[in-house]
This record gives sequence, C-alpha cells and structure tokens, in this order.
Amino acid sequence: METFHFGIDRLTASMALKLARKEAKGLLNDETISKVNASAAAVAKIASGEKAVYGINTGFGPLCTSRISEADTRTLQENLLKSHAVGLGEPIPQEISKLMLVLKIHALAQGFSGIQLQTLQRMLWMLENEIVPVVPMQGSVGASGDLAPLSHLFLPLIGLGKVHFAGEITSSSKALKHFQLEPLHLGPKEGLALINGTQFIAAFGVMVVDRLHNVLQHADITGAMMIEGLMGSIKPFSAELHQLRPFSGNKHVAQTILNLLHESEIVNSHANCARVQDPYSLRCMPQVHGASRNAWLHLKDSIETEINSVTDNPVVFDADHTVSGGNFHGQPIALPLDYACLAASEIGNIADRRIYLSIEGDTPGVPKLLLKETGLNSGLMIPQYTTAALASENKGLCFPSSADSIPTSLGQEDHVSMGSIGARKALQVIGNVEKILGVELFYAAQAMDFHAPMKSGKIMTAIYEHVRTKIKPVESDRVMTEDMEMAIEMIQSGELVKIAKEVAEAENLKFETEWSELFNF
Repeated sequence: METFHFGIDRLTASMALKLARKEAKGLLNDETISKVNASAAAVAKIASGEKAVYGINTGFGPLCTSRISEADTRTLQENLLKSHAVGLGEPIPQEISKLMLVLKIHALAQGFSGIQLQTLQRMLWMLENEIVPVVPMQGSVGASGDLAPLSHLFLPLIGLGKVHFAGEITSSSKALKHFQLEPLHLGPKEGLALINGTQFIAAFGVMVVDRLHNVLQHADITGAMMIEGLMGSIKPFSAELHQLRPFSGNKHVAQTILNLLHESEIVNSHANCARVQDPYSLRCMPQVHGASRNAWLHLKDSIETEINSVTDNPVVFDADHTVSGGNFHGQPIALPLDYACLAASEIGNIADRRIYLSIEGDTPGVPKLLLKETGLNSGLMIPQYTTAALASENKGLCFPSSADSIPTSLGQEDHVSMGSIGARKALQVIGNVEKILGVELFYAAQAMDFHAPMKSGKIMTAIYEHVRTKIKPVESDRVMTEDMEMAIEMIQSGELVKIAKEVAEAENLKFETEWSELFNF
C-alpha cells in the first residue's frame, strides 16, 4: 500500500481520495511531529503572555478586542466548537467527510497552527477507524473558514456531535466508549485552528475534480459513438486544423476521437459523400469538450495548491511572530469551482443537442426517432425530454455563487466567497451531466445498430458490444428507465474508458494522446 507523509509530501487530489478510501496510508513522521510540537509550544507561550493575539487570548470575529484569561483559554476553544456547529440540512456524503479529515490533517501537520500532537493523532485515528463525523450540508459562507461544517467535523474530538460508525449514525460519545477512549481537552487556539480553513469547499472540490474528469473522458466516447451513428465527418478532428488554434484541451479531444474511430468501416463508408459539414454538436466537439478540459485543468491546479496550503488564522510562525491574515477566504477556489460548474454544464448541453440530432431522421439509414416502425410506437422520442430537462436545470444552477456576498460577523467579515455553495452546486451539475451522457450512450448505440454489418474500429466496437451485453436494442416501445439507468451506471463506473485502454493495449492501438498526461488524474 502506498504511504503518504502528512505535512511533508505534496498532496494531490488523487492521493487525497486514496487516503479517504483507505487505498493509501497516511503517516505522521518525526519531522512532522517536531514541527507540530514546536508550534504548540509557541502557542502555549503566547497564551501565558501579555501580548494580545487573536483567537489565542482574545474572543472571535467582532469580539476580537475581548481579552481572555489564561485560565479560560481552554473553555474558549471548546465553546467555539459548540457555538459554531450550526449547520443545517442533510449530511454530506461520508466520503466527503473523510476528505475533509484528510485535508485538515495535512494542513495542520505543516506546523503553523498550534495544534497539539494528541489532537492530530486523534483525527488520524478517526480516519483510520472509520469514525466519520456527521456534517450538515448547509451553513458555510466560504470565507471565515468553513466554520459550521468544520465545527461539526470536530465536535467528536470533545465527545459531542454525531458520527457514522459501524453502519449507523450514533453519538460520538458512544463511539469513543466503544474504543475505551475519553474526549480530548482542547488547548489554546486549537478550536480556532480546527475550524479556520477551506476544507469543506476543498473536499467538494476534490470530488469535482474526480467526477468531472470521468465525465470528460466519457463525453469523448459517447460523442465519438454518436459520430458513428450519425455518419459524421472526421475531418474536423484533423491535427493540422487544431495546430492553427492550439489549445491543449482542443488538441487532446480531437486526437482522442480520431483514435477511437481509427479504421472504422462506418466512417470509411461515407468518406466521399456529398455532405459538406456537420452540425456544431458533432463538428465542434474539440472546441467545446476541449474548453471544458482546460477549465478542469485550471480547477485541478487550483485545488491542489489549496490542499497543500495553510488556511488557518492567525498563522503562527513562532512565539514572537504571528500574522492575522485572510488565508481562510475561499475565493481562490470559489472562482475555479464556478468555472468548472459551467464547463460541466456545457458538456451536458452539447450532448443533449447530439441526442436531439440523432432522432431527427436526417442520417441515411437511421430512421426518425431511432425506430423503424413509428406511429404506433413513439421510439426514442421521450428520453430526450429528460435530457432537455436536465440540461435546463443545469443552466439554472450555473449562476456563479462567488458573484454573491452577504456580510457576516457584524460586518467584520464583510466579503465572503460562498464557495461552499458553488462547490456543492458543481457536484450537483456533474451528477446531471452523468445522466445526460448515459442517455447519449443509449441513443448512440441504437443509432449504430442501423449500420450493421459494418463495424467501427476495434476500440469503439468493443465499447459498443459491451453496451449491447447490458442494454438490448429497442425494437418496439418498452419502459426504458432501466436501460437509461444501466447506461448511466456505465458512465459513472468509468468502465468504458477502462475497456478503451485495455483494447488499445491489447491491439497495439492508440487511445491516449501526447496531451493525456496533462489531463490525467
């Protein structure tokens, strides 16, 4: 099993997911322990001194001028967790709670937050033993740190709040008793260190990076299958064309589609046809899919910068040097998340247009509504209504959350990012796009049926045949919900990309492109 050294190694979105899924083991090595202990000692010295330092011996937010005695500093930190745990709504997925733990451990392990070693070790213990805090979905404005969700995440440290444990939701005190452990007593600044930061936004951001990457890969596959089904031209994917407008995402998508359609009998059958050019939803896939690829890359770079950063406040350099700043402000990732949300929505938008195009009946040999006998049968008329509804819903969700700001904390926090809302929304949009691509896969396979006995190239043929092992052709009206759900599952599972890679390797063909490493995850 891979190992990762918290506070030392560079964390990637991929590694964060491996740690959350227990596919890699996170460790605190001697260097990390030394840094953490030194930072905790610096905070203890500040707490016993006369100099006012925010959050260590003062109140919080608009109460920053209220001095707190050394004797009350521990109570101050526990009160902070209690008073700020005000989230509402359904719990976030357990995997995102685990990601929040991973990201917070890595941030605190860098040694600028004054956290005690025992606190950090307890967090790592929770992660390793599947003691997953219940964190409500709503309540963060994404600027003063994700205060409410992080408070819920760490209530279990002091024996409060609820956790997922042994297949059920239970009190954290009950889970601790199961392991014969006592709640922790927080030291100076620890409560503030725990809840200052962007780990709620960033955890959702890691999931967006993961799932949008899968969507982008499968959009090229379903798009290529639709080119086959609708006898589209491959000329718009030529390398010489895209060298004249050399965006990396565009070039990657164009070459990927050419690789998928390599030696296709269907493509070759109409190489000299009279059609001059295809509608944009076929012809402009490199430009549209490619632009979304570039947006994904920007998000990945931003998220990976963020999850290796210290987003606490104040930052403790040593006992004589602390800085109250704004590293907790979510704007640096709130903007890329809104951009990624739009990029995802556009993948669904253009896929819905291809779906509509496929039922118009304008392709030789491919009947209207993708069924030979219509009238008595409606064919594949209505699933497109569903994709239209999903695409429209996504458009409504694309208003950028980061364009909004509502002052909080009696005006002390007078500009906030709302990145937490944008992050949740981006994941919602991606879920809708997965469904749209599933329906496109369903339609494209149906369109390809009408070109038999001609086949596509080896990669696309293997994908088509795999689809047909799970979804039978539609020959007359039937309830299609299960067909659509099966297609969506194929998109979400990533299995079509896996098939493409396996066939390419076995047949000594190209599926990856020279830009694949740039866009790999």
